[in-house]
Amino acid sequence: MAIDSDGGRCVSADIAAGVSPAAAMFHSLADETRLRIVQRLARGEARVVDLTTQLGLAQSTVSKHLACLRDCGLVGYRAEGRQSFYSLTRPELMDLLASAEQLLAATGHAVALCPVREAGETVS
Repeated sequence: MAIDSDGGRCVSADIAAGVSPAAAMFHSLADETRLRIVQRLARGEARVVDLTTQLGLAQSTVSKHLACLRDCGLVGYRAEGRQSFYSLTRPELMDLLASAEQLLAATGHAVALCPVREAGETVS
């Protein structure tokens, strides 16, 4: 699912009503760009401009993905003058991702998530 246009929310309010907290958290991590941002922030705090340069992404893209990660409580920021420095709020997140990598290695990367579907197609 793409980021909603309403401020970068990962899961819209109508969808969130029927989603478990675990599903919402994994949904927030189900995007390669957000994973790249998390991996970068695991090395230390960064500003949006740092992330755009290092990841080769547009400022608006990085900002929306950061909003998603903030909404989930996985990323926070501190203001210093006119700059905001983003960082991971939960170091356990890196343990979760390391476990996922171990699982992928153990299964020979055979773990298959929901395949990409055409717009409007439902999963039966």
